[in-house]
Amino acid sequence: MSADLETMNEQPIATSDVIRAQFPALTRRESQYPVAFFDGPGGTQVPRSVAESMSDYLLHHNANTHWAYPTSAETDALLLNAREVMADFLGASAGEISFGANMTTILFHLARAIGRTLQPGDEIIVTELDHHANIAPWQALAKERGAVLRWIPLDLTTYRHEAGALERLLSPRTKVVAIGAASNILGTISDVKAMVALAKAAGAITVIDAVHYAPHALVNVRDIGADFLLCSAYKFYGPHIGVCYGRHDATAALDVPRLEPAPDYVPEVLETGTQNHEGIVGAAAAVEFLASLAPHAGDRRQRLGAVMQGLHARGDALLQQLWTGLAAIDGVTLYGPPPGTARTATLSFHVRGHASESVSRALAPRGVYVSHGDFYATTVARRLGLAEEGLVRAGCACYTTEEEVDRLVSGVRDLMAGAL
Repeated sequence: MSADLETMNEQPIATSDVIRAQFPALTRRESQYPVAFFDGPGGTQVPRSVAESMSDYLLHHNANTHWAYPTSAETDALLLNAREVMADFLGASAGEISFGANMTTILFHLARAIGRTLQPGDEIIVTELDHHANIAPWQALAKERGAVLRWIPLDLTTYRHEAGALERLLSPRTKVVAIGAASNILGTISDVKAMVALAKAAGAITVIDAVHYAPHALVNVRDIGADFLLCSAYKFYGPHIGVCYGRHDATAALDVPRLEPAPDYVPEVLETGTQNHEGIVGAAAAVEFLASLAPHAGDRRQRLGAVMQGLHARGDALLQQLWTGLAAIDGVTLYGPPPGTARTATLSFHVRGHASESVSRALAPRGVYVSHGDFYATTVARRLGLAEEGLVRAGCACYTTEEEVDRLVSGVRDLMAGAL
C-alpha cells in the first residue's frame, strides 16, 4: 500500500445516495425502469459540477491563450490549475501534465516522436491484453521505421500476461515497452510497476495505458516509474479529453513534431494546436468531484486516495454480486480473473445463442445499459474466439447500486428463459 493510502484507512466517503444525486443522467427512464448505466468502461456519466464548470468557462472566460487581456489570462490560469489538479490525481507535478483530444490521438503523436529515434531492427514490446490504442500506434511505427514488434501473450487460464514472457522478450534491441495497467475487457489489473522496472533495466522507454486503471485505483506515477502514462477523463466522470503524464526528462528528450511558433517547452510541446479548453477545465472538475467525496481526509491527493480506496471496495462487492448472479445462469460464460484478485469491477460475458449486440438490445427496455462488441481490445476477443459475436460488458461505477446489478442479472436470466 502506498504512503498516500496508509493514513487513509477507515476514512468515510460519501454514500451512494449522495453520489447519485449529483448525476442528472440517473433521472432517465426506460418505461417504468430507471436507467442503470453499466457502460462506464466506455464512458461514465457526468456530475452536474463538471458540466457547470465547462459552461462557466465557455460563457465567461472563453479565449485563446497567452494574450494580454483578461479572458486570455483567465484561460491561462484555468489551464494551469487543471495541470495542478491532474498532477494530484496521478501523483505527478503540474509541469509533467499535457492534454489532447483523446488517449489514442495523444499516443499516435507520442509514438511518432519516439519513432524518430528508432532504427531498423529495433524492437517494440506490446501485449495481447491491451486496448488497441496502445497497439496500433506501435504497429504503425514498426511499419514506418522497420522496427520489430514483439508480443507478450495472454494466458487464457489466468486472463493475465503469460508469466515470464516479458523477461524472455527483452533484448539489447528493445527500445519501447508499451503495456496497459488494466484491461478494459477482462478487468485484469497488471503489475506494471514490476514490468516497468524490467523494461527500464533493459534501457527501454516505458509507456503505460492507464485509461481503464485510473477510474478504479489511485495512480502513482512516481511509484510505477514509467516514462509516460496516459488516461482519459471521460472514464472518470469528466468530458471527452485525453491526459498524458510525461516524466520531464523523458518529454524533453523527444523530437516532437510541431509548428515552428508553437511552444517548444515541457509539457506544452506535446500539445498540438488550440486545445479543448472547456474539456481541460472539465477534466479538472471531474477530479475535484472525486476529491469532494471524502471532504475530511486531508489535502486533495489524500482525499483522492481515500475515495479511490472506498470506491474500489464498493466495486469489489458489486462485482462479487454480479459474478455470482451471472455464474448461476446456465449458458452464461464469464471472462476475466475472479473476484478477490487484482482486477476492476468490470465483467465481460457471453450468452449462449445470443450475439452480444442482441443481448444489449434486449436489456435496454429494462433500463439496463450494457456495452457489446470487442471494446477495441480486438486481440483479446480473437483469442477468446468471440471476434464475431463479441462480448457483453458491464462495468460498475461510483453510482452503481445493488438493485441495478440484480436487474441486470434478472434480465439475462429472463433472456435465457425466453422471457425477453
